[in-house]
Amino acid sequence: MAGRDSNTARKGRSLGPASRQLNWAATLAAKGTGALLPQHLHFRRQPQGRKTLHLVLLDQSASMLRGQKLAWAKGCVLALSTLFYRRRDAMAVLGFAGEQAQWLQKPGKAGLFNEHWIAPLRGGGATPIQSAIDAVQDAVRRAPAGTRAAVWLLTDGRFDPLPQRPGGVDDCYIIDFEDGAVALGRCHRLAEMWGGTCVPAAQWGAPTAG
Repeated sequence: MAGRDSNTARKGRSLGPASRQLNWAATLAAKGTGALLPQHLHFRRQPQGRKTLHLVLLDQSASMLRGQKLAWAKGCVLALSTLFYRRRDAMAVLGFAGEQAQWLQKPGKAGLFNEHWIAPLRGGGATPIQSAIDAVQDAVRRAPAGTRAAVWLLTDGRFDPLPQRPGGVDDCYIIDFEDGAVALGRCHRLAEMWGGTCVPAAQWGAPTAG
């Protein structure tokens, strides 16, 4: 996933001590055979002063209610919010189900103690993925100049057609919750379309109740 970081490094610009672009090879090496935890995530270095806005898209459609996938995904959102808080990054969370996507947490500095709004989230209905993509693009346009944007899509991929990659986004990560007997593989295809990384949700550990 070569990006702007590698280009700026070649040009000799100074790099910050903390990275923002996920280094997935190093992350999987740190994870080993256990469940993926926030402390395992490794990031690439980037020019000093660049901030990252992490846009987390949570699929709350009816298919995510089967097998406690939504509860599992909510646990992932909580883990990511803790990670982004520690990294002093910005974060936003979009839920999409029914008619359209809606902001669950608008773009802003990531904070701790998010259980109070994550735990009560419920799901059902259709999967308005395009509405979520449109909202992401709008958020990226409104972000301060120089902001790096990363999308984290938590879904089982039960939507058709596959949407185009959001404009203006630097990095895309898809956490795949598909667990049906007949795998459609849409998350993997979407990651290929977007030039992103697809990670099976099983690597994040077991589902949690809720």
